Amino acid sequence: MNWLDLLNKYWPHLVAAFGFLASLVASAHVVVNKRDSRAAVLWLGFVWLLPIIGPVLYLALGVNRIRRHAQSLRSERALSHLPARPVPEDLGEPQQLEAGHLRMLSHVVDTVAPRPLLAGNRVAALRNGDEAFPAMLSAINAAQKTITLATYIFDSDKVGKEFVAALGRAVERGVQVRVLVDDAGSRYSWPTIFGELKRARVPAARFLPTLAPWRFTTMNLHNHRKLLVVDGRLGFTGGINIRAGNVLADRPRRAVQDLHFRILGPVVEQMQEAFANDWAFCTQEVLDGPDWFPELADEGKTVARVITDGPDADFEKARWTLLAALACAQSSVRILTPYFLPDQSLVTALNLAALRGVKVDIILPAENNLPYVHWASRAMWWQVLERGCRIWLSPPPFDHSKLMVVDEHWVFLGSANWDPRSLRLNFELNVECYGREFATTMQAITDQILARARRVTLEEMDGRSLPAKLRDGVARLFSPYL
Repeated sequence: MNWLDLLNKYWPHLVAAFGFLASLVASAHVVVNKRDSRAAVLWLGFVWLLPIIGPVLYLALGVNRIRRHAQSLRSERALSHLPARPVPEDLGEPQQLEAGHLRMLSHVVDTVAPRPLLAGNRVAALRNGDEAFPAMLSAINAAQKTITLATYIFDSDKVGKEFVAALGRAVERGVQVRVLVDDAGSRYSWPTIFGELKRARVPAARFLPTLAPWRFTTMNLHNHRKLLVVDGRLGFTGGINIRAGNVLADRPRRAVQDLHFRILGPVVEQMQEAFANDWAFCTQEVLDGPDWFPELADEGKTVARVITDGPDADFEKARWTLLAALACAQSSVRILTPYFLPDQSLVTALNLAALRGVKVDIILPAENNLPYVHWASRAMWWQVLERGCRIWLSPPPFDHSKLMVVDEHWVFLGSANWDPRSLRLNFELNVECYGREFATTMQAITDQILARARRVTLEEMDGRSLPAKLRDGVARLFSPYL
């Protein structure tokens, strides 16, 4: 009997043996490496109830090798040369806020994040695409030397084509342009924007092409950062993707509210550094020199620092920053996020703040663009409501804004959501800002949202129908993967 005959006769046994071995190896990895016991139990169920398929899904979506693998892909030539600048000793007005109060928070982030706090920045909020897109396009049109743009979603719609046209004109006048788009995010519209960018001769790259077979083990990694830096001096970041739905004046079918920020000052250099690292990671091209990194003068009174977060050397920096801010809060915490799926440590920190007498307000959209995330979130609300935190639902259209304001003095802005994907898997970019003037402005924006929002009560959550509770509870079981 030749080997083909043996294979035909025993192939079911071979498949079963391979499936058993794969499940055994995957199970061992789950038990040893998974921190979240709920995630571990779910993965063990997948691995054994779905022979072969379960281990393959675990390899693609669940192996805790993401941090190590992503780190190995980072270019060793990535830039890390930014100097510290003088920071005011009190980080603000001493008569309004004790110096030690903020120094404790800044010390934690000093330890967690490698970049220094930089004084002399000016940060301005831009509401929706109605304000953000004209400001960004104006900056692109005025660029003289360099433009770097990174985004998660870059739709090939009216707005996307306006950006491509502006970038193309910049290329024609000799400006050095680099565009980085997450591969998965680029496919929110079809055909993708890369055809338009190529026709406009705009240098562009995809972040981890997910359809390539050799990228199978990185298909769960996404660059969620939103970043534009012009001439190395003017920066934009926040939560806004490049798509027509963000322009509310046009009354889009799927309108999205959001916040973006215009930044001037020394911290823009850190924003440029973050882009340069990602660009080197994707293309092996190093961006350096005075055209990309000019000398920057002081522009305002805000003390700021960029905090990059991702499943590599930057792992969980945003999460540690949030925990530190909640621990240091003395009077108030305002949280604005579209996706609220905090892990147990964040739930505990929120509750401890409320129990200490801090007013904790969590503002979520009443209507979510991802219903299953909303269901999973609802199943967790009671955990913070019962300890005194307040949850508010803002009216439509869907609010995609990400913001945290502590004691009307510290602001955390950027691309990260309060969910496992942002805090463990995505590459995110956030900025922490110290300063009464800017924080007061952001507090006023949250006041406007709260004035239109509806407060959720614990009685309302307890009064949900049994089918609704079951639906929400089942969705919550999958929260580590949402």
